[in-house]
Amino acid sequence: QVQLVESGGGLVQAGGSLRISCAASGRTFSSYPMGWFAWFRQAPGKEREFVATITWRGFGASYADSVKGRFTISGDNGKNTVYLEMNSLKPEDTAVYYCAAVRGFTATRDSEKYEYWGQGTQVTVSS
Repeated sequence: QVQLVESGGGLVQAGGSLRISCAASGRTFSSYPMGWFAWFRQAPGKEREFVATITWRGFGASYADSVKGRFTISGDNGKNTVYLEMNSLKPEDTAVYYCAAVRGFTATRDSEKYEYWGQGTQVTVSS
């Protein structure tokens, strides 16, 4: 099993920045040779959407077009933590942000492929 715990959400003004974190633990995570973290988000009344992904070792980042150039996903292998640095935030970035993890060697943006999920953290951007 892998346990994921997000933190760092909050309220920020448009144009501002916020960093959210996801701490991973569990025997599966530490023993499996390869896997991916991802951030997804879900706004009220909308479907969950992919934001960014990175390997458990902290390389191979990719982003949704809507956040490319504004958000940065990074991993701290030593702390088993993945971060999402969000800059130039817009009101449309308001959502619950979820951390997810999947074992394997292939990156995916399909939320149904992800095996483990955190509880989510609210990010609200005011205009």
